Amino acid sequence: MTINVDFRRGSVDSFIASGGAPSYSSDGVTFSVSRPGEAPQLSSLFYIMFGRVEVTMKAAPGAGIVSSLVLLSDTLDEIDFEWLGADDSEVQTNYFSKGQTTTYNRGQFNPAPNNQGEFITYIIDWTPQRIQWYVGGTLVRTLGYDEAEGQFPQTPMQVKFGAWSGGDSATNPPGTVEWARGPTDYSRGPFSMVVRGAVVTDYSTGKSYTYGDNSGTWQSIRSEGGKVYGNSGGAGGITVTASAAPVATDVSPTVPVGGIGQGNTATQTGWPWEPTGTDGGRGGQGAIPEGWRITPDGKLRPVGGSTVSE
Repeated sequence: MTINVDFRRGSVDSFIASGGAPSYSSDGVTFSVSRPGEAPQLSSLFYIMFGRVEVTMKAAPGAGIVSSLVLLSDTLDEIDFEWLGADDSEVQTNYFSKGQTTTYNRGQFNPAPNNQGEFITYIIDWTPQRIQWYVGGTLVRTLGYDEAEGQFPQTPMQVKFGAWSGGDSATNPPGTVEWARGPTDYSRGPFSMVVRGAVVTDYSTGKSYTYGDNSGTWQSIRSEGGKVYGNSGGAGGITVTASAAPVATDVSPTVPVGGIGQGNTATQTGWPWEPTGTDGGRGGQGAIPEGWRITPDGKLRPVGGSTVSE
């Protein structure tokens, strides 16, 4: 299915908060960082297995401040957009597979002008064949399956977004502070990322996803009551207004790039969130409760209940 969440109307229970409480207004949901350790984020209760994620947002300003949009699986596959508050003209795109960080050559900085001053729609479109990243209707990067050289993300993902301080030298290693272009000066805050809305489309069907074996391939994923990539007709529905050549960046192996988590992912850049789900501590944020479903606007409702939002 597809859900379309307008955060200007308030919170929805298919996304849960951690790392600090985001606030809601007529602009959307705001993630503010004003002191050490503050890292507000929203995480989806649901997973997608291939799909499209569209988020309309303003990135947070400030040296060392990082705004993140991350697709993350329980086995540490991930696909990222990350905005560094020290530069409002670009965004970093990245990907990882199974938390492997033997090389740091996956990150690219791509054009995203005025990303702190205006709302821009960013899209991650993920299929078995490729991943595409879009900025305001412009295709800025495409990664083919074979190009990933065995590192292609291909397990069920949650959707996470929020802001944190990579430039806090008291809590992060020097490599992270350098990557985030810190240090962070909290006296200049608060530093706020604002998300107006999110549209998430799952390209698979069914009730839940499970791992059929330990191979980590998408062919091993099982869908209860559906089919992996069974909603492939939902793919390719993006209107492209332009394309741009990516700006590749050589990143030192000592500088971490992409990812979130603390203690349970080798790809973290330092976002200090705590798992709160029922997945045995693997980093997930839970699941849709038995007997409940998600409405198209992101609300949880009992099965058989009304589809009308409150």
